[in-house]
Amino acid sequence: MQVSVEKTSELSRKMIVSVPEEVIQEKVAARLKSLSKNVKIDGFRPGKAPQQVINKLYGERVRGEVTGDLIQSTYFEALSKEQLRPAGYPNIHSADESEGFKYTAEFEVYPEISLDGVNGMEVKRPVAEVTESDVDAMIEKLRVRQKTWQTVERASQAQDRITITFAGSVDGENFTDGTVENYLVEIGANQMIPGFEDNLIGLVAGAKTTFTATFPENYGKDTLAGKAAEFEVEVIKVEESALPEIDADFIKKHGIEDGDTAAFRDDIRNTMERQLAQALAARLKNSVMDALYGAVSVSIPNALIDGEIENLMAPYKENAKKRKVKFEELDLPKDLFEEQAKRRVAVGLILAEVIDQGEIKLDDARVRNTIEEMAQNYERPQDVISWYYADEKRLDDVKNMVLEDQAVDWLVAKAKIQDESLSFYDLMDNQTR
Repeated sequence: MQVSVEKTSELSRKMIVSVPEEVIQEKVAARLKSLSKNVKIDGFRPGKAPQQVINKLYGERVRGEVTGDLIQSTYFEALSKEQLRPAGYPNIHSADESEGFKYTAEFEVYPEISLDGVNGMEVKRPVAEVTESDVDAMIEKLRVRQKTWQTVERASQAQDRITITFAGSVDGENFTDGTVENYLVEIGANQMIPGFEDNLIGLVAGAKTTFTATFPENYGKDTLAGKAAEFEVEVIKVEESALPEIDADFIKKHGIEDGDTAAFRDDIRNTMERQLAQALAARLKNSVMDALYGAVSVSIPNALIDGEIENLMAPYKENAKKRKVKFEELDLPKDLFEEQAKRRVAVGLILAEVIDQGEIKLDDARVRNTIEEMAQNYERPQDVISWYYADEKRLDDVKNMVLEDQAVDWLVAKAKIQDESLSFYDLMDNQTR
């Protein structure tokens, strides 16, 4: 086998592989001989047909099979010989010549990456703590989640819950399939389109009203987006909320069996501190990734970008399938995902180089600790831990995440760190946006 490689661009390569004719002939002859033992040909008993008849009938097909197999085997052998790392699948052109078999493989290779830019890159590190007022606010949120509703004989106010019957129309056409009965709206929860809930303030049970509200321009249904709609509403019931007292019963419902207030607050604080640690790590990691993407220049193989675009588009395709809509009707061109795909591929390539050059080895103890920390968010932590360790793929996902975290630590040690003070809720609210 002879191999030659031509560099056609920074990342593109053209590799020509030649296999001598005698190698082809030897493999073809062996395969035809094996074939003659089983093939059935009219006029001959099984296995008794002359070899020249076998050769004439099956020679061309067998040669095609042999050369196809040779492409598979010699391609990877040639890559190893030339120390090439292809990014994506090759485009292969073959030419069968009298002196042997030759084919050309065109592909992109992974880029060479310099990490000189990581030394001293500027990274913002979030700093936050859980305060007593944060714990108070969390307990208040727990109270709100368990609020109850009581009917009142007065006009509705903000934060009340109102039961209504309503119908909506645009340009004189009803779009609510007639009338919607006994619909619950919490005024101020922004569950309806802008302006709708404001028009429900000041109404008593039995009141009827008509008003106009406009659908947002980006509303999910094209026939309604940006349109002014007329609503006819009748009030069935007005209710106000009542928050539960923070007593022993309330505390017991949140897992503190003895109903002790101090133990309850400690449990809330511990959960918040665990969530805060995870959020701080995630925020720092994002900050490092942003800095890394700006500090290290990398050429990205088109094959990897195309593959990542497909990954980004996959959820939309799956959603379209569930909705029984053709994906093409969603009007989501590939270039809409291109910048995000480039960034993700670039960061992945740079991180791989960091792990390689930094000689970072996976910390199995850290993998275990990470799984145990994630398991604390569930009622039966040990079951969650066992679930991860029972499946190699699930465990590999955590290992990859931990290895990335170790790479982040390596980069942070080389960076210029600027601490950024945040409150608990500033940080956590941004995490969920």
